[in-house]
This record gives sequence, structure tokens and C-alpha cells, in this order.
Amino acid sequence: MQARLLAELRDEGPLSKAQLADRLLVSRTTIAVEVTRLAELGLAQEAGPAASRGGRRSTLVDLAPEIRFVGIAIGATGLSVGVTDGRLVVLATSTRACDIRQGPETVLAAALECVREVLAEVGVDRPMGVGIGVPGPVDFHRGVSVSPPIMPGWDGYPVRDAVSRELGCPVVLDNDVNVLAVGEQHAGVARGVRDFLFVKIGTGIGCGIVIDGDLYRGVDGCAGDIGHIRVDDVGPTCACGNTGCLEAFAGSAALARDATAAARSGGSSALAALLGQKGELTAADLALAVAQGDPQAVQLIRDSGRRVGEVLASLVSFFNPGLIVIGGGVTGLGPALLAEIRGVTYRRSLPLATGNLPIVLSELGDEGGVIGAARLISGSVYAPDERRSA
Repeated sequence: MQARLLAELRDEGPLSKAQLADRLLVSRTTIAVEVTRLAELGLAQEAGPAASRGGRRSTLVDLAPEIRFVGIAIGATGLSVGVTDGRLVVLATSTRACDIRQGPETVLAAALECVREVLAEVGVDRPMGVGIGVPGPVDFHRGVSVSPPIMPGWDGYPVRDAVSRELGCPVVLDNDVNVLAVGEQHAGVARGVRDFLFVKIGTGIGCGIVIDGDLYRGVDGCAGDIGHIRVDDVGPTCACGNTGCLEAFAGSAALARDATAAARSGGSSALAALLGQKGELTAADLALAVAQGDPQAVQLIRDSGRRVGEVLASLVSFFNPGLIVIGGGVTGLGPALLAEIRGVTYRRSLPLATGNLPIVLSELGDEGGVIGAARLISGSVYAPDERRSA
């Protein structure tokens, strides 16, 4: 009951006791008792009289204004940290470049430094909880990364417990794409959508799955690891050790590899010029070359979009989502990539499954991971059973 009440206040804002009773299908007396208990825990408070609905006026209930959560979104090449209030409004953020391959001690030290910066900015010593997203498979219940292909040194490292000890509060750890999906559900284009897919295309490629409003992780937390679906029997070796994976063809590292090859072979004058200026190319450089009308850069983006679209078409036929949201660093390549993904997905899926299926880009940017991580920990803090076990 308390978790549901707090979730309503988090997602909908201040509500009257009468509204809460109607939404939760309980009596106003029950709501009054629970609000008193939550006030004692420092999680909720009465906030004055509500608008009259006839008869005796009800009392507004709101989350305690002192609630602060921290979201940490760790990527392959950088991290974002933010502090939110109880309704997950971002109050302060900090970002910095880092290399996930430096290992957990170095990366988490940088993240904790950012956490202390944002907490100091909002005048808080300790948050009520911290959510963390990392770019690899996670055992959610143990709070550890498990054999992450692009994260050497992280396998089995107690990320959740290490951060909890440092900050003295509950912590949850999840895969970055699950965190992004939750963020999109709370504050992005997927708000109000019950069944959708969030596809992250960055150094890795993954898919967050939301079914009937709940995140689906699978039995072992591996659901949505679409980057390692084989799309060709032959092809470049993937970070996971196999060949022909989607990620090895369409991830940002793969695009940088192919862009560099095109520049050195003379296939793209625009990419060759960028390589000469910078010494190395990234996936983002393809967008610069496309802006110059470079046909080879356009073809590389179309090839990437085609591969992603082929996999998404299979997912659409299997899952029949109401929405697909595309996020991650590679989405900076813009309309050309999205158009190819849409075109292939729509062509290769049944009309019944795609007739009302929007495929759109995320609009949350770096805040998506922060909001999603904060929402995950808010669910743990707000749930009584989770509070007792923390």
C-alpha cells in the first residue's frame, strides 16, 4: 500500500486523500493512517486543503520536500550523474569523460566524485538512495556485473555494495538500457505507454523491454541483449568473441572502424579529410561527412540502419509493441539512420503489427539515464519490504 501511494505521488504530483483513496481502492481512513506512517518515515506530508468536490474538503498529500535521489549513468566513454527530488525532477547534474576499460575502482571513484559535487550543489550530505546503470549484463539481485564484454575487470565486482558503503544509503544496479527504458517511461516519449521497446545504439546495442508497464529483465537479467544476435554468418569479430553480431556491424565502434577504412581506402574524401585533421574517426564524424553530401558516409549509415531494422522487424513480429524508442550516442547521426531503421522495420513486419507503431528518437539525452536510475532506486526506497532489507 505505501509503495503504491508513494508511486502515485511520484508520478502524478500532489493528490488529495480522496483521490488517493479512489485510485488505490481503499478507504480515506486507510489513506490517513498510511500518510501518518509515511510522514514519520520522512517520505510524505500533508500539504493543505484540496479543492472542494462538494461536502467536506479533503487534504492534499505530497512527497516530503527533503527527498533526494541520485542517478548514475555510466557509459563506455563517459558518465552522467544527477540528483533529483522525490518526483524525479533533476536538480543538478555533472558529466565527465571516462573509459569503462579503466576498471571499476577508477570509474566508480570518478562517479562518486561527481555525486559529491551534485550533492554539495543542492546542499545535501546524503541521498535517500542511488541508482546506477552500466553498459553490460547485470545480476540485478546481487548488484554485480556479469561477464560484460566491453568492461574488463568488472565481472563479479560488487558495484552496488561498494557504492552503498561509500554513500551510506541503499543502491540498485542495472543494465544501462533498462535504466534508459525506465527513464523514458517516466519522463520521455514513452510516458503512458504500457508496452514498448527502448533500443540503445551506442558502443553496445541493447533493448529495454517494458510489458504492461513493468520492466522485463528475464530470468537471469539478460533479456534484450539484441546486440549479440547474429545477423550474418560471417563478419567482424564482436567484443563477445562471436562473429556476425549486430553490434559488430552497427555499434558506434563498428561505424568508426568502417569510416576509418573508407577514409584510408580513398572511398570517402570527406572522411579522409576528417581523419587527416583529427587522427582518428568516431561514429559522430559520419554525420559531419553526411552533411557534406558524402555518398560513402550516407551508405555506411544506411547499412547500419538496415541491420538494426532487420532485427527490430523480428522483435516487432514477436512482441508487437506499441512504441519503439531509439536512443544512445549513434542517434546523433540523425534522420538518415532513423529513416532506414523505420523503412526496414515497416517493410519486414506484418502490417497489423506496424500499422500503429511509432518509431521515434528519444528526446531526453543525458538526463534519460539519470532519471531512469533515480526512478529505479525510488521504487526500492518507497517499497516497505525493500526498505527493511536495505
